[in-house]
Amino acid sequence: MTTDQELLQSYSRDKAEESFTALVKRHLNLVYSAALRQVRSPQLAEEVAQSAFIDLARQAHRLAPDTILSAWLYQVTRRTAIDVVRREARRQLREQIASGLTAMNAPAADWTHIEPLLDEAMVALDDADRTAVLLRYFENKSLREVGQMLGVSDDAAQKRVSRAVERLREFFKKRGVAIGASGLVLVISANAIQAAPLGLFATISTAALAGTTLATAQTLTVTKALAMTTLQKSLITVTLVAAVGAGVYQARQASRLRAQVQTIQQQLSPLADQNAELTRDRDNAVRQLAASRDELALLNTNKSELLRLRSETGRLRQQTNELGKLVQSWAATNAVDQSNEPTSFPRDTWANVGFATPEATVQSFMWAKSRGDVKVAFDSATPEMKQSVMDLYFKDKSDAEISALLVESAKTQTGVKILKRMAVADDQVIFQAHFDGYPEKTYAILTLKKTGDDWKVSSTEERHEEP
Repeated sequence: MTTDQELLQSYSRDKAEESFTALVKRHLNLVYSAALRQVRSPQLAEEVAQSAFIDLARQAHRLAPDTILSAWLYQVTRRTAIDVVRREARRQLREQIASGLTAMNAPAADWTHIEPLLDEAMVALDDADRTAVLLRYFENKSLREVGQMLGVSDDAAQKRVSRAVERLREFFKKRGVAIGASGLVLVISANAIQAAPLGLFATISTAALAGTTLATAQTLTVTKALAMTTLQKSLITVTLVAAVGAGVYQARQASRLRAQVQTIQQQLSPLADQNAELTRDRDNAVRQLAASRDELALLNTNKSELLRLRSETGRLRQQTNELGKLVQSWAATNAVDQSNEPTSFPRDTWANVGFATPEATVQSFMWAKSRGDVKVAFDSATPEMKQSVMDLYFKDKSDAEISALLVESAKTQTGVKILKRMAVADDQVIFQAHFDGYPEKTYAILTLKKTGDDWKVSSTEERHEEP
């Protein structure tokens, strides 16, 4: 088999695309599996794998001769996967914020249903809850300011505001307006307070002051008239004539001043509209920013909880694997039947003796390897074991190629010795075996299961010290 370094040199030196294709085919499963474990998405794992092999194509000529390609690809895959995970996290956060802003910027349809019922809903709240909502979402106070004005802590203010919003939401729900708590807060914050026309302030102030002055003067005149003498009435009449003249003059002056005021108001009206619009935009932006901060804090909390759950899942999975190994080790150590008398099968005694006993299955399998008999070799294994071996060693190979590989693997094996035999159940036996031609302290752990009337090899494990 051509080594990774030879294929890399062929690709770097001669631009041989078939060499690079062979490298991809050889290491693709490793790269894709590592990526999938980290990004948790088949589509993203494909993207990471593609990026890793693009990096290999670009840097093939720079790799040192002693580079172990599988290790290099694993590191590149991990770095790329981390970058992809960070990029996806940022993208999802942007989408969530954008979704929240979209919801904040388009609440008009909900407001048309909420506006006629809002004040009735507010009246239904108790005084403390109504005050908390007014301060937080009508006047845009912070939670700290709400707490200070109500004489409670920040946490107590937060709970009171949340409770009041939930009661409002239930009020609207009973009247056929279904809306979430966050949506209700956004709608109220954006629409409950509208800027009054600039001229209305001046009109109200002028009318209020004028009305107060007139009422005071009329009350005083009536009171004094009750105590007048005839002479006093005469004098008052003259005085009133003079007062009327002065009043007419003052009325004309007031009319002229009012005309000037109206002219000034007309000139200021466009500026007032612009100022009102800017004020509304500023207030909406402040409310949206506060709501976005609350949403972002919630997202950060959810993300931390997700990371904790992932870590806990990984820890439980590792504990499960370790428990399985402990159970298997206990079963092997506490076998109900175990024989420590070695049984040897020299190469010249290997024969196709069927699968009636575990020993016969081992002898038939060794015979099949030495003869290149693919059928007998695969018949000696369970379907799961056969599929695993095919995937690991014989994928996309013909029967002739598999036969040649079997013969080649058995060349150095002059015999097999079963050192220990452990029957862990009526239908399961574990052999500790040593193949002649292998290093002295290299052992094979063979697990055989009974399927029908035959025994089949279900798993193999190589160890370099005595179990």
